[in-house]
Amino acid sequence: MITRQDDEETPLLQRPEQPTTKTPLPWDQFWIILLLELSDPLSSQTLAPFIPQLIRDIGVTRGDESQVGHYVGILQSSYYAAHALTVFHWSQLSDHIGRKPVLLIALLAISVSTFSFGLSKTFLGLVVSRAICGAFDGSNGVIKSMVMDITDVTNMPKAYGYIPIPWMIGTTVGPLVGGSLSRPADRFPGIFGRSELLKIYPYLLPCSIPAIFASVAWVVTYFRLKESVSTRTPLWVLIKGGFLQQSYIEPRPPPRNVLVNSGGANPGEVQSKPLPLRALLTPKVSTVTANYAIMGLFHMAFSSVLPVFYATPIELGGLSLDPPRIGALLAASGVTHGIFQLVFYSRLHDHFGAGAIYITGVSSGIPIVILFPVINALARAHGIGLAVWLCVAVQLALTTSLVMCFPCLSLFIRAAAPNRASLGATNGIAQMFVAGARIIGPASAASVFSYSMQEGHDAWLAYYFLMAIAFLAVGASLLLPRDPSVWEDHQ
Repeated sequence: MITRQDDEETPLLQRPEQPTTKTPLPWDQFWIILLLELSDPLSSQTLAPFIPQLIRDIGVTRGDESQVGHYVGILQSSYYAAHALTVFHWSQLSDHIGRKPVLLIALLAISVSTFSFGLSKTFLGLVVSRAICGAFDGSNGVIKSMVMDITDVTNMPKAYGYIPIPWMIGTTVGPLVGGSLSRPADRFPGIFGRSELLKIYPYLLPCSIPAIFASVAWVVTYFRLKESVSTRTPLWVLIKGGFLQQSYIEPRPPPRNVLVNSGGANPGEVQSKPLPLRALLTPKVSTVTANYAIMGLFHMAFSSVLPVFYATPIELGGLSLDPPRIGALLAASGVTHGIFQLVFYSRLHDHFGAGAIYITGVSSGIPIVILFPVINALARAHGIGLAVWLCVAVQLALTTSLVMCFPCLSLFIRAAAPNRASLGATNGIAQMFVAGARIIGPASAASVFSYSMQEGHDAWLAYYFLMAIAFLAVGASLLLPRDPSVWEDHQ
C-alpha cells in the first residue's frame, strides 16, 4: 500500500478500525453467482471456433479468404455495440429495482438469441441475433455488482479467486462444444446423418447447449437467488420519476428475503441512495474506467485475432489449423487461466497488491504480440513442429497474467464507487466504456489482420496495431495506486 501524505498528521485513534478476521464467503448465494457467471462465456466461447467457417459457409465473403477476419470482427462487434448502448442503464436500473430482475432478463436474452444464432442462414441474421443478446444481456456488470454486495474488503479477493472457475469451464467446454458439434451431420453421420434439421442448420446443435444452460440458470435464479440490494424502488415509480424529471426517488425498505452484507460499508452508507450520473464521474471512477476500457480493447483485439490467426493459411500469415484444434487450444488455455487464478490470485494479492498484479498483467501483452510473427515465421521455415507448439504454449501461458488484470480492476471499481448504493451504476459506467472499446477491438484488429494479409501490404501491420494498444495499457496502469485501499481510505 502507498503511504499517504496525511498518515503522520492524522491521530491514530481517528482512523477507522480495520477488520482483523476474514469474513466467510456466503456460499448459499455465491454458488448461484458462479453458475450465472458461466452463461456468458459458455455462449460466446461456443461460437468462437466455428464462426470463421460459418462466415465461409453463408457465402458473404464470395470466396475471398482474406475477408473472413473482417466479417468475423463485424459479427463480434455487433454484440458489444448493442451492449455498450444498454449496459449502463441495466446496471443503474439494478441499483433501483434490484439485481435479480435484471439477471432474469439477461438469461432469457442469452437463451433466445443463441437459439436464433444457430437458426440464422444470413449474415444479417447472425448480426441481429448477437445484437439482441448484447442489448438485453446486462448480467456481466450486475454479477460483478452482486459480488461486491455480498462481500467485504476481507473476503472479496478470495471471492475473485473463485470467479475464474465458471470462466474456466466456459472457455474449456465452450470451444470443445463449438468445435466438436458444429456440422454434426458431416462429422458424425452415424448419429446425426439422418437429421434433416441439422443438415439445414449445421450449427444449431452447438448453439443449443448454451441456450439450454441459460434456461436452466434462469429457473435456478428465479427460485433460489436472494436479492442483494437493500433498498428497492418499484419500476412504475421509477418511470413516473423519470417523466417528472426527479433526480431522487424514495426507496422502499428491504424485504425479509434480501441478502445484505454490511461488513465492508460504513454505517451511514448502508441506507444511502443511488447517485445521478454526473455525481459518479469522479477522478477515481474516470481513472479506473480508462484502464478498464484500454485493457478490454487489447484483450478483445487479441482474442479476436487469435482464432483467425490459427485458421488462416500459413502462407498468408497464420497456422492453418482446423476448428477442432482451435477449440482444443482455446480450451487448454481456459483451463490454465482458471486453475492458476483459483490457486494463486488471492495469495498474490495478499503479497503484492492489486496494482502490482495489474501492471505485470498489462506488461505481458507486449511479448504476447511479438510471438505472433515469430510463430508464423517458424511455421513457414520448419512446418508445424515442436518449435511452433512451444511458442504457442508460451503465448497462451502469458495470457494467464493478462486475464488476472480483470479481478484487480473490479477491486479498484469497488474502491472508486462514491457509495455502496451506486455500485451498480459505477460498474455500469466501466462496463459501458469497455463495451465501447470491445466494439472497436474485434472489428479493427480482425480487419487490420485481414488487410495486412493482402498482397502489397505490410504483413506486420496488425502487430503494430496490437503493440500500440499494449503500450497504451501499460501507460494507463501507472495512474492507479498500488492498492485499492488507498482510495477507500480517502472516501
